[in-house]
Amino acid sequence: MAGMGMVSLERRWEQFYRYGASALLGFATLISAAVAQAIGMTRAQMYAAGALVLATVALQVWWGRVRPGLPEHAVPGRVYYCVRTALAFALTFLNPLFSIFAVIGYFDVARLLPKPVMRAGMLVTAVTMAGSEAGGLPPDGATGWILFGGLFVLNASITTAFAHLGVKELEAAKERAATIMSLEETNARLEQAMEENASLHAQLIIQAREAGVADERRRLAAEIHDTIAQGLAGIIAQLQVVSASTDTQVARTHLERASALARSSLGEARRSVQNLSPAELENDTLPEALKKTVAGWAERGGVRADFTVTGTEEPLHDEVASTLLRIAQEALANAGKHASPARVGVTLSFMGDEVSLDVRDDGSGFDPLALPARSGSHGFGLAGMKARAERIAGTVTVESEEGGGTAVSARVPLVRHG
Repeated sequence: MAGMGMVSLERRWEQFYRYGASALLGFATLISAAVAQAIGMTRAQMYAAGALVLATVALQVWWGRVRPGLPEHAVPGRVYYCVRTALAFALTFLNPLFSIFAVIGYFDVARLLPKPVMRAGMLVTAVTMAGSEAGGLPPDGATGWILFGGLFVLNASITTAFAHLGVKELEAAKERAATIMSLEETNARLEQAMEENASLHAQLIIQAREAGVADERRRLAAEIHDTIAQGLAGIIAQLQVVSASTDTQVARTHLERASALARSSLGEARRSVQNLSPAELENDTLPEALKKTVAGWAERGGVRADFTVTGTEEPLHDEVASTLLRIAQEALANAGKHASPARVGVTLSFMGDEVSLDVRDDGSGFDPLALPARSGSHGFGLAGMKARAERIAGTVTVESEEGGGTAVSARVPLVRHG
């Protein structure tokens, strides 16, 4: 609101600078003509005043055409001010009431004249005004000259002070105009930025939705691979033993294992869809769940497997515990499926602000240079372990060589439960 008020005030001043001189000239001409005989003007003086008024009107018409678009202190403006001041002095000399028109010289001097000559223009106007106030020009007698001198000093002092204030006000007005223009440009840029941000926000929402869908698909695929697929593979292995065995007791044992794996796989399928933690972690901590997982895998595969915990055990965040358990399950499944090891060691280490899981086997191993192709050809194996670890800012490294076994090491931040 304050900015609008300043703009309105500046517009009014602009209208005054455009029409003020002509309005004052017309008013002064009417007053002077009305009292011309009363103050003793001769016919010749009246004709001279009329001619000067016509010359001033012509000057105003010329200035009205030239003025638009001119910068301050331009040469045409200086010429206009000097000629107008001279005509005002001549008119006031003929009739003191023309000082009504001459006073305009105080108002626009700062716009028309540069600072070095601005004071001179005001002093000439002060001479004209003092002569009018003293009773006319030239002053009559010594008393008239003394009165004229005093009035001139008074006018010069007042106009100098007001001119200084006017210059300051003009500078402030320029600064306000520049500030308003800058604010308008800033607002325009801000509106443009807001429109761009709205468009970008809409794009980000779409991308986030697509990324969420893709992430959920990857999660479900990894869960199916790590739980259901492994369970089905275990069931198939147990059933193959049953079909090849003639011992009723052995067949019954393996059928029970197949049934247990089927129930477990069904439960894991439901938990995967509901995005819940693994069943092994419902009632057990990660070390306890890993111990049971390693023991179960060793029993089913007939392979010696040892589990070790090092460091001070701490309660882990559900996501951290779930990630490490799934990596261990996948590493053991890979070892049983591809490496045919005689011995496997699983170590869980608590190391200050980090927890690591190491799974080592003495199996056949593989060429690490073939790791990308191997991972790609076997679904979510090693690549899935790395993806799981990366989701919680962890890493997985794999070391292996042909005939030298394999070591899988996962390191993740130690985020405590709760």
